[in-house]
Amino acid sequence: MAALTNFVDFSQDTLKYALVTIAFNPIFWNIVARAEYRNHFLTRIFGSPYYGCYFLAITIFSLGILRDHVYQLALADQPYYAPVHQPILGATLFAVGSVLVLSSMYALGVTGTYLGDYFGILMDAPVTGFPFNVTGSPMYWGSTLNFLGFALYKGKVAGILLSAVVFVLYWFALKWEDPFTAEIYAKRERERAKSKQGGKKQ
Repeated sequence: MAALTNFVDFSQDTLKYALVTIAFNPIFWNIVARAEYRNHFLTRIFGSPYYGCYFLAITIFSLGILRDHVYQLALADQPYYAPVHQPILGATLFAVGSVLVLSSMYALGVTGTYLGDYFGILMDAPVTGFPFNVTGSPMYWGSTLNFLGFALYKGKVAGILLSAVVFVLYWFALKWEDPFTAEIYAKRERERAKSKQGGKKQ
């Protein structure tokens, strides 16, 4: 830790704020989405699952912008370390991450990107084209690459540490989200199968 303090200024409040915003976002959207799935509170407030999902999308997007801004402020307050300054690699990682994020949003649409499944807005079939043929979670890993790329571009060790936190949090988020989302679709298939059986009996 003593050596690490030469490259990371842990006393900076902006570093703490960055940690808070990075941790808050995935926790927030998972709690809200599960509450919506169980109680449909946003659907009731806005009178439509689509309007509720759009509201959550705007909220998550806004929180993401705030988090990214705080992250940039945090890195600006951190010491520069020349061996970590890799602008070409950093820019490349950021570009790849941006492609993964943006192409994922395009493939899924607003409701697919922003937890529409929890509102009962289910996709007809899984998206299997790019970027989902590269990774099953392009939004998360693309975002992680953006954080890491920016850290390397700026030459900030603190940015690498924060990127590691992003990676760990997204990894846990996926472990929590994927089985739940899979069960949502499995439930739909069970209901469809039951409906078909009922139709045949008639």
